[in-house]
Formats: sequence, C-alpha cells, structure tokens
Amino acid sequence: MEIRLLHLQQRKRRTCRLKAFTLTELLVVLCIIGILILLALPNLMPLISKAKSTEAQLQLGHVYTLERSYFYAHSKYTVTLDDLDFQQEKTVSGGGKANYKIEIIEASPTTFKARATAVVDFNGNGVFNVWEIDQDNNLKEVTKD
Repeated sequence: MEIRLLHLQQRKRRTCRLKAFTLTELLVVLCIIGILILLALPNLMPLISKAKSTEAQLQLGHVYTLERSYFYAHSKYTVTLDDLDFQQEKTVSGGGKANYKIEIIEASPTTFKARATAVVDFNGNGVFNVWEIDQDNNLKEVTKD
C-alpha cells in the first residue's frame, strides 16, 4: 500500500508543472521593447539635449554670481576661475559627470564673458552646444546642438 502511494506521489510530481513564460516568449517581448525604443529615441533627442543644456545654464549663472561678488570686492572682473574659487567638476571625457567645460573668455575692469562648451555631442550631428553669459546676466545659446 505504501509503495503504491509513493508511486502515485511521484507520478503526480512529474505531471505537476509550474505555469511560466518560455524563453522564446521572453525574447520576443524584449525584441519588441527594443524596437519600440529605437522608434521613439529620435523623437526624444531634442528633449535630452535641452535637459542637458540646463547644466550649462546653471553653471554659468553660478559663475555670474561669483564674478559679481568678485567685482564688488575688487572693483574689477577676473579672467581666472581660480580667483572665483569655482571648482569645475571633471568632464565626462575626463571620467567625471560634467557635460560642459566652463571658462571665462574675456574680462576687463567693467565687463566679462564666460562660456560653457559641451564636451559631448548630444544628438550625434557633429555640433557641440555652446552657451555664454556676460556681466549683465545675458545668457544666450551661441551654438545649438
């Protein structure tokens, strides 16, 4: 009797299968998701570029504030970021996270101009995004990406 029960339990275990997806079904779903992403990506590139340009705008706004503070203390603008105690984060090309290189391109006793140049071509067209700010807080996009 015990042998027969044991035999029935073993047969029941063999016929009892878990409900799950097959490997083929999972691969098909992943392929469909990949195709949908490839179709949507070109439409999202301008949005991605715009979001990344926010970094340049914020950094240049910070440089403007530092330059104004330096001007109030020394009655002139400076051409070096070190005088402002501005710490440039490492760029993506240098192993960091920053997408823009910040520099002061000109400074005189009454004017200054700072530039943020992208180190990455966001949309792959060969043009790098450039932003500039001056002593009057005029922020403008010089080169669109």
